[in-house]
Amino acid sequence: MRLWIDADATPLAVKQVCYRASDRLKLDTVLVANQRLQLPAGYAHLSTVRVDAGPDEADRYIAEHAAAGDVAITADIPLAALLVSKGVAVIDPRGEVYTAESIGERLSVRNFMDGLRSAGVETGGHATFSARDTQAFANALDRALTRALRGR
Repeated sequence: MRLWIDADATPLAVKQVCYRASDRLKLDTVLVANQRLQLPAGYAHLSTVRVDAGPDEADRYIAEHAAAGDVAITADIPLAALLVSKGVAVIDPRGEVYTAESIGERLSVRNFMDGLRSAGVETGGHATFSARDTQAFANALDRALTRALRGR
């Protein structure tokens, strides 16, 4: 079992929660990004993969290498849909867990909003990432990792 982090857009606070979980559970954790990442010292189970620059390269790598039973962190809905269909537990950085039951609706909403933005409609965005979001993520990660470890 591995923990995958779509590291290009994942907030630092979320990465730090993942680092601590990785250390506590001795869980291989892979950060994938199209830029060089500096890992903190003292965490033996962390590694990075640097992919080529370009849209969706990190997503493609994670989708190709993640396996059923793994856990992934991403805010990218199309990537989440691919991973959920493979049996990967997926959490977004704000603590939302994507499931087989919910991902279809989330993908439809994402595509609809993308269409509006393409047509020039101002759709706003997420609120500023907060300590409450970090706590929601930490709780969701703990539950997902517990389920995944029981499933091994």
